Amino acid sequence: MGEATLDTYQRALVIHSHIITYGNAADETITERVRAEVETMWNEPNAVVLIKGIPYRVIFSITAEWRPGIDMIEVYTNDDPRNNYFRIEEYAHGNISFVDGLGCNSGYFKLENLYVGSTTAAHEYGHTLGLDHPADMDYRGKGIPRIMYPRGTLVDPPFQYDPTKPAGITGGTMHPMYRKVFAEDIALLRLERLRFNNGKAIVGEFTNVFHYNHGETPWGEHTPMVEG
Repeated sequence: MGEATLDTYQRALVIHSHIITYGNAADETITERVRAEVETMWNEPNAVVLIKGIPYRVIFSITAEWRPGIDMIEVYTNDDPRNNYFRIEEYAHGNISFVDGLGCNSGYFKLENLYVGSTTAAHEYGHTLGLDHPADMDYRGKGIPRIMYPRGTLVDPPFQYDPTKPAGITGGTMHPMYRKVFAEDIALLRLERLRFNNGKAIVGEFTNVFHYNHGETPWGEHTPMVEG
């Protein structure tokens, strides 16, 4: 989720998102890693959107903070569209990271998924802006996989976990580290449809879910949007 601002002087549409992390595995280093990955990958395409026929550069401005003592009431009552809340733990039910739907501002990250270059944070950020996994998970013959393709996608051998394996078996599917954000991904956000009020618009919706530690909740939690 984020707040879009329209700078008519600089001809820039800026999406501001603030990532707030909490949980036993969260710290300043991991939080900065998540922030940097999201901002770097989503700005790589240098995308442009037409607003009333005028081209605007699309810029993602991502900030972040580690909040180890965050109060659940703060999450539940948040009304700032820039805030996105992610719990980070070593253990997650289903062994996956996830967010709380398409166009949301909360989720749960498994620490193991957040290594340098994993693309997990950038992928999940795409979900918070409203993007789903593509319906066709066979990307063979199309080169570098786009950011919203999930784990299990069929890709050309150089982009597999193991390029020597036949497609579809263990090792023969997409390694997420090869995903990239393309201008086509940003076009799918349909930013030209945003309704600006005093130069501002909301991208996504409030979910404001405070997640408990899965290691302490044996009954589990519903995970509607899995990590890809």
